[in-house]
Amino acid sequence: MNIDYFSAFIIGILGSGHCLGMCGGITSMLTSALPKHSSYSKTLLVFSYNFGRILSYTLIGAIVGFTGSVAAKNLGVPLAGLRVISALFLIFLGLYIGQWLMWLNRVERLGKFIWQYLSPYSKRLIPVDSPQKAIGLGALWGWLPCGLIYSMLTWSLASGSVTAGALIMTSFGLGTLPALLIMSYSFIKAKTLLNHPLFRKTMAISLIGYGIYTLYLLV
Repeated sequence: MNIDYFSAFIIGILGSGHCLGMCGGITSMLTSALPKHSSYSKTLLVFSYNFGRILSYTLIGAIVGFTGSVAAKNLGVPLAGLRVISALFLIFLGLYIGQWLMWLNRVERLGKFIWQYLSPYSKRLIPVDSPQKAIGLGALWGWLPCGLIYSMLTWSLASGSVTAGALIMTSFGLGTLPALLIMSYSFIKAKTLLNHPLFRKTMAISLIGYGIYTLYLLV
């Protein structure tokens, strides 16, 4: 596995605390909205939600990777420069998760423009009484404005490739999966650990350290 994909997966895990804060309420709402008398199991629908969510991440990663490819080939934008930006965003992400510097809030505001047009479509998918609806709702969920996602998209941009950009976001999405499954199934002890301030600070420092290390390798 390419180190970028493995790193993206680890960053998804390290961002677990932020995932619970940002998407935990959505996860609980979606899970509680499942029909009690359904021919489909809760597990199938929960995994369908997350499949749709990760599918959206993959699509967005492919689009951004293609953009990076065009910028590099047609506009002469150096990929090395884009990789420096992605390393800086990783540092900003750690500062954001640690709640020491909230600059990524400004980046999240940019995504709200798209989200306001997509979010009304969710009403057509409720009640969630089939895997198809769950996948569709999860796919919409994947476009929710999120600083964690936008930070990872800078990696897709710096990859300069449609395939690499897509796989980076797929790997990242898989890294976020355990935390959101924990939320869906109400594993209280694990949820308490992920929400603990010490855990969040530790994960934030790890992200900052990895961002600095990446920047050191590039500069």
